[in-house]
Order: sequence, then C-alpha cells, then structure tokens
Amino acid sequence: MADKPRGSALVSCLGYKDADAAVAWLCRAFGFKEHAVYRDEVGKVVHAELTFGRGMVMLGPDQGGEFGKQFMTLPERAGARCTQIVCIIVDDVDAHHDRAKAAGAEIVMAPKDQIYGGRSYAARDPEGHVWSIGSYDPWAVEAKG
Repeated sequence: MADKPRGSALVSCLGYKDADAAVAWLCRAFGFKEHAVYRDEVGKVVHAELTFGRGMVMLGPDQGGEFGKQFMTLPERAGARCTQIVCIIVDDVDAHHDRAKAAGAEIVMAPKDQIYGGRSYAARDPEGHVWSIGSYDPWAVEAKG
C-alpha cells in the first residue's frame, strides 16, 4: 500500500485565549485554510488544524489539557516574548504584508531583503504570537555546512 501524500512532518502547535477568534483571524489575515476544526458541545474550538500550502499549524484554547497546562503559555504571560516563531513561505511578501496589516496585524519588522536570500517581514497576531513571513524557501536551496 502506497503512503498517503502529506505535508510537512513538522507541525507547530499554539495556544490562544480565544481559539475561535484565532482561527478566523489567521485565515483572514495570513491566508490559512481550515483543515479540521473540532468544537465542544457549546460550539467553542477545542482543536483546530489550519493549513498553508503543505504546512500546518494546530491550535487550541490556552492551556488546553494537561500537556498545555504543564508546557505551554501565552506571549502575554512571557513578557510578550515567544519561544518559537512560525515561518510562512509566500511568493509575494509585500502583498502578504499589506493583507496582514489591513487585518490588524502588528508589524514588528517591515518587509526587507535578507542577506541569506529572499525578502521577509514579521507580524504579531492579536494574542501576541510572532510570525515570520518571507519568500526565502530553505527547501529550494542546497544545504550548506
């Protein structure tokens, strides 16, 4: 039996105080698509899988479950700092920047050309997670080192 095609073997997981709002905002501002969204009996998001090209992020309510309570926190409880930044690869950085800014993203680094190639910008979502969006595709270049 052939393996089923899939995206990246790495999937980032994020917690949000308002997971419902996060799903809607990430789709509107950054262009994610809902892959699967699981809701509780009152309709609140308990787990969501959002795709961007062949990549995916999973998200849920802040400190959902024992794992989240023990190992995750929100940027606001970490002094607005993040221990991980999710990178999104896009073709048109400036158009993506304009879309995100129009949706209310806080631009923390304006679009600029990078020394390693490509162009990128960075934005903070409404709950403080920082995202790096750029045209540099590390899969498209030969590894060095």
